[in-house]
Amino acid sequence: MNGAAMYATTMQTGSSDDLVIQHVPLVKRIAFHLMGRLPDSVLVDDLIQAGMLGLLEAVKNYDVSQGASFDTYAGIRIRGSMLDEVRRSDWTPRSVHKKSRMVSNAIREIENSTGREAREADIAEYLGMEIEEYNHILQDSAGCKTFSVEQLAESGDSVFGEADRNNEQPIDLLGEACFQQALAQAIMGLPERERLVVSLYYDEELNLREIGEVLEVSESRVSQISSQAMLRLRSRLSDWLEDNSNN
Repeated sequence: MNGAAMYATTMQTGSSDDLVIQHVPLVKRIAFHLMGRLPDSVLVDDLIQAGMLGLLEAVKNYDVSQGASFDTYAGIRIRGSMLDEVRRSDWTPRSVHKKSRMVSNAIREIENSTGREAREADIAEYLGMEIEEYNHILQDSAGCKTFSVEQLAESGDSVFGEADRNNEQPIDLLGEACFQQALAQAIMGLPERERLVVSLYYDEELNLREIGEVLEVSESRVSQISSQAMLRLRSRLSDWLEDNSNN
């Protein structure tokens, strides 16, 4: 019996509680994975509680006919519920969001004008600051709980910062497969080290310490590389969204 049939049988026999209990480890695994990118002020128990609500919603709303397995559907709902909880309690100062957007805009301007990848030295020079100050911005940006690949994939430009949320964008466009494809292409176009960090974190599910061991750099350096990757994606997808909103 395949997964969909098993799920249908489970629901028909009224044992949805068993399905919830069966997937509690999934909630915990996603919570601890997300904790690797969040500051110490975020409690894993809060993420698990939010994830359990997402799991209950998944059990309630799952539709076998849609084709996705329950595990896949539940994982999306659980992660989304956790991210919603994080966004509701966002501690990040406005100044950090502002500086993150400033870096993203700098990357965009440099890459559009030069036709090549914006390097750290290029970005720091464009912003009129030393590398140390630029890296400090990246470190602070790593704690911006409103920006990650998961949120990009789920909600398009709604993660691009509070100042951008009032911009008129075709909401239906953001949920389409073409955006997912653009995101995948943008990730593939990242500089090699940034792409590797993104792959190790999101595909291999390594935490920052483990990635640091692979790359033989410090955990804080991995955090900086990851932040720059996220800001570069934000920059490149901003161009994509503008192009498609004008079509």
